[in-house]
Amino acid sequence: MQGGSPLRRWQNRPLMPPVARGPQQEIFLQSLHGFFPVLAALAGYLIGSLSFAVIVSRVMGLNDPRTFGSKNPGATNVLRSGNKGAAVATLLLDAAKGWLAVMLVKWFGQPYGMAEGTMGLVGLAAFVGHLYPVFFKFEGGKGVATALGVLLGISWVLGLATAATWLVMAIFFRYSSLASLTAALFAPVYYLFGGGMAWYFNSGIMLSISVMSLLLIYRHLENIGRLVKGTESRLGKKAKA
Repeated sequence: MQGGSPLRRWQNRPLMPPVARGPQQEIFLQSLHGFFPVLAALAGYLIGSLSFAVIVSRVMGLNDPRTFGSKNPGATNVLRSGNKGAAVATLLLDAAKGWLAVMLVKWFGQPYGMAEGTMGLVGLAAFVGHLYPVFFKFEGGKGVATALGVLLGISWVLGLATAATWLVMAIFFRYSSLASLTAALFAPVYYLFGGGMAWYFNSGIMLSISVMSLLLIYRHLENIGRLVKGTESRLGKKAKA
């Protein structure tokens, strides 16, 4: 029987009839693709604006990290409160938000015209959100953990290489700021020379990593001054209330 039984034909029917798109509709849909990276960057910024140093400290009943030590809402300053658990939670959550922003583009961005360049843009937006969070009066941290999360999202090899650089410097010199500055300088170098071998090189991602590094160095200018004077606090030193 041609076409099978009526029941079989009914089961195989298309759920929705095909929609004929005219040239104007196609142009409109193509134009929307230009807005998706902007919307994704905005979402990345909002994710980055979650200042977990402040949030974790409030949840755990600790002093606001913006009121003691370096007054920086980051994992290192939370550690100066003496609560290692809060510092670890802050570090992981700040890194996770950078990683998540990039991974969301990796997982869902391709159908909307978002590729590697958009990953770099969204990662940079999350990093800027951490530095200048809209939810916390634009008073943010220095972005070390968030930048690491972004790098891990771009490539876990790149992220681990940068984290290893930070760890080696921190172990030998006991200065978080010096370790962060060194890692910031090496991250774009790693990406440049690892391109084509450990990961696919993309100029947009290279630009985003370079801007992140420059911003991270800028946010450490006071630390650089204290390092030169020999007054910078070492890792593990508890801050005075």
